[in-house]
Amino acid sequence: MALSEYVNRVDEHGREMLEHGTALFPIACYHDDLRWEDIPWHWHDELEAFVVTKGSALSETDTQRVTLRKGQGCLINVNVLHAQKNMNPGGDCRFHSMCLQPRLAGGGTESIYWEKYIRPVTENDSFRMITLDPGNPLQASILEHIENAWQCCVHEPENYEIRVRYEISMLFAEAGKLMPLRKGKTLHREAVREERMKLMLQFIRDHLREELMVADIAAAASISESECLRSFRDIIRVSPIRYVQQLRLQKAADLLSHTDVSVSKIGEECGFMDMSYFARVFRAGYGITPSQYRKNKQVPDGS
Repeated sequence: MALSEYVNRVDEHGREMLEHGTALFPIACYHDDLRWEDIPWHWHDELEAFVVTKGSALSETDTQRVTLRKGQGCLINVNVLHAQKNMNPGGDCRFHSMCLQPRLAGGGTESIYWEKYIRPVTENDSFRMITLDPGNPLQASILEHIENAWQCCVHEPENYEIRVRYEISMLFAEAGKLMPLRKGKTLHREAVREERMKLMLQFIRDHLREELMVADIAAAASISESECLRSFRDIIRVSPIRYVQQLRLQKAADLLSHTDVSVSKIGEECGFMDMSYFARVFRAGYGITPSQYRKNKQVPDGS
């Protein structure tokens, strides 16, 4: 299985654009490097697990945010809106991550494995993100299962598929012991708020090249402008317009890093019709011009 470095892995709807693994072996491993680019808000059908290997990262969901340092990690449930940021922009921030379909361990939904170990984890609506610390014996064991599975996927030793499935199965078995209690009515309010946010993020991505106003973004989720502003403040923690600018810059940085498209064309593609404004905003965000960014972009060494 090929190891992938991080790229901007979301489609125009904010959902992961890469197929994680294959239908026969639905797991994929990544060596995420946030030195230059954060991972934007997104969601996917897979459970995500990762361990920080260098630096420190801020991991966020719509209801949680936690700073993770080397050796720590977390689990993020299926379809949960989340993002990761480098706590020291420009400095090292790397982690080993996996996205996996729960059926890899549970098989069919009518199996004892699914009913006893998988369903209690993936269908617990109160489980959005769980922090893992090596100082806690149970959490340390889960971190070890994550790293073992990651290494097996990367190096593919003999019978590695069986070894990976074992590690993932033990991950679910032990994660079940960390599940939070359900919160009843609060869950419904959080689910509604998250769904509205997904609609607004999808609208922004669909219309990123266009001029966007708060009223347009709010209308995408059929809510008022004030509710839109409140939702962004509480979940994304920036204003809608500021988020649009950040997303445009992230997309521009990704295109500069992974394509040969001209700087002016990239600016237009990302909604910056005035190239001097694009250069000024990009410099404010990244400390260098778009051309310098493309020239200086470093490729992860895979360590």
